[in-house]
Amino acid sequence: MSLEYNRYLSHTAKELQPSGIRKFFDLAASMEGVISLGVGEPDFVTPWSIREAAILSIEQGFTSYTANPGLLELRQEITSYLGSRFGVDYDPTNQIIVTIGASQAIDLAFRAILNQNDEVLIVEPAFVSYAPLVSIAGGTPIPVATSPENGFKVTAAQIEAAITKKTKAILLCSPNNPTGSTLSKDDLLDIAQVIKKHDLLVVSDEIYAELTYDDTFTSVASIEGMYERTILINGFSKGFAMTGWRLGFLAAPKEFVEVMLKIFQYTTMCAPNMLQHGAIEALRNTYHEVESMRNSYRRRRNYVVQALNQMGLDCHTPGGAFYVFPSIRATGLTSEQFAEELLMQEKVAVVPGHVFGDSGEGYIRCSYASSMSQLQEALKRIKRFIESRGVSPKIEIEECTL
Repeated sequence: MSLEYNRYLSHTAKELQPSGIRKFFDLAASMEGVISLGVGEPDFVTPWSIREAAILSIEQGFTSYTANPGLLELRQEITSYLGSRFGVDYDPTNQIIVTIGASQAIDLAFRAILNQNDEVLIVEPAFVSYAPLVSIAGGTPIPVATSPENGFKVTAAQIEAAITKKTKAILLCSPNNPTGSTLSKDDLLDIAQVIKKHDLLVVSDEIYAELTYDDTFTSVASIEGMYERTILINGFSKGFAMTGWRLGFLAAPKEFVEVMLKIFQYTTMCAPNMLQHGAIEALRNTYHEVESMRNSYRRRRNYVVQALNQMGLDCHTPGGAFYVFPSIRATGLTSEQFAEELLMQEKVAVVPGHVFGDSGEGYIRCSYASSMSQLQEALKRIKRFIESRGVSPKIEIEECTL
């Protein structure tokens, strides 16, 4: 007799949907000649001095466990970084945890603050892991939809309209994945008033803070009255081109960190020692390389936005991250149909917008963290594809300027 596996599996885990991003990434990886604009990963190799520092640490024998929250030296560098770059001050001894990527930091935050059926507002379109992580922690994700008319930025009024007696927290991601929208200081001041009025917490995903292009980045925790309400999430993956290193960190009032650290002790122990040495070097000596990468992304963003608009796909200019979120409604296809047919017909991989929430339907996410030659070729293929669907370009892509 075969085992009835469903009897033994968690209902919550069974109901989780697989990542819509990975679906197209895995399909593209199985095909020849595909240009992938799907997965959000820098095309830059981790700066050499960071790699060298990690190698040297192995050669010197730093292969043991570290303290649970991470090397004190790294936590000190993180606090200096957050203070000098974003104007928020933390104690490295009890307010910082070095995690396995920013995703684990978000997971720890939800596990620490949520009780059964507590509601968390998720600003959509949103990164695919947010709602599942709320559910895994026993909470209920509540979407708050944004629109292109407001540059996909959430407003204080939208947040207040979604609040109920069960609302515990809101997750904010600025710059946003997938839209690239960025909340200004004035936006955050308005939102903070609602959060304080309703006594809510904020989990603030600031992983793209270093990839803010046109305005100065403002951390939620720097807004008056928000420090004590904020669990700040950041890491090294995007700004420092360290995705495969899987190093993130969280910063929060010690009362939150004490609880998150207990969960971390039992589930992880610590982040890898040698990788933490690389992160120390990243914060101390590579900001000039971060700036160079940011400038390159800005040029690519300008090219891609201009090209998409000129070929007939309406696209707002993102303020940060390395994604564009153009509308594909002119083609008459759903997001899923567009992504599948584009991949099969022209071998360009993009992510359908609906995987980021219902408000993402009618859009696709394209990462411009690729070389200019790849972006130019991908855009020619996309143009050819949408022309086959009857969309007339306004101007030839070759006329676009950086």
